[in-house]
Amino acid sequence: MTPEELARDLAEKGLRPAYLLLGEEDLLRDEALAALRHAVLGEAAPDFDLDRIDGPRVPADRVRDSLATLPVLAPRRLVVVRDPDPARSPGLDEAVASFVGDAPADPGAVLVVSARSLDGHSRLARAFGAPALRVECTAPRRPREIAAFARSEARRQGVRLSEDAALLLAERVGPELLLLRQEVAKLALLVGPGGAVGREQVAASATDIAEDRIFDLTDAIGEGRTGEALRILGRSMAAGAAPPAVLGALAAHFRRLLRVRSGGRVPGPPFVVRKLETQARRYSPARLRACLEAIHEVDEVLKGKGRISPALALEWLVVGLAG
Repeated sequence: MTPEELARDLAEKGLRPAYLLLGEEDLLRDEALAALRHAVLGEAAPDFDLDRIDGPRVPADRVRDSLATLPVLAPRRLVVVRDPDPARSPGLDEAVASFVGDAPADPGAVLVVSARSLDGHSRLARAFGAPALRVECTAPRRPREIAAFARSEARRQGVRLSEDAALLLAERVGPELLLLRQEVAKLALLVGPGGAVGREQVAASATDIAEDRIFDLTDAIGEGRTGEALRILGRSMAAGAAPPAVLGALAAHFRRLLRVRSGGRVPGPPFVVRKLETQARRYSPARLRACLEAIHEVDEVLKGKGRISPALALEWLVVGLAG
């Protein structure tokens, strides 16, 4: 099931006792979690009825106790487990399977496990059998799939994106959903509510990642050249680079590094793949995940949830990623 299908399932069938949000695309997992949080907690403050347990070590007893606790203000409790490592969380699979198997039709608590990667044949993944639900949070890779996401996003933002325009946008931005969403937002401002976006508007407005100096920045960060990375960032910002576009490119780069460091493959010319492999060796998988968390935190700042300027947030982020 996709995140879009999850929204329909919630509207038509209501809540399930447990959900597994699985995939490397943080944007899709965050959106699926936001939809579930609203469905479970409604407008109630999360202070008492939301319990977040971050991995990789997740005590099974804590999960059981949290699920058994009665809600205080909301109709139900929401228990969120993020990035657990099954090998370091003994008994977690049994706790999930037991909760799912014994859950009533109208559960008093809902369990959500969100993970970038998890063996689909592991006991923990198999514990999310019916009536639980597994939501695939993987970014589209093919141009037409990316274009379909762009058109769906345009509808959500109240504008119409032609098929040709969506394909050009997919070609320029690629499978970077956060950056794609930001480009659609720019186009929506350009044409106004209810407007139509054609190929001409995309050609004039959308960032062409292939021609952007952002690659110099990601290389400097990946190679640990902190001073050079800060200089490139400063020049890019002075030239008018949008902070969300810079952040989207950093997120894409570090997702590639994590994929390579975890033994996966990334598409691209051999020299690009070799460069990614060299950079990935500077980081442990745990540190790469921490880098992606830091990027997500700066995304929150760019959305107005922080007390520092976007430029300063990006500078601190670059220092932390390259160091």
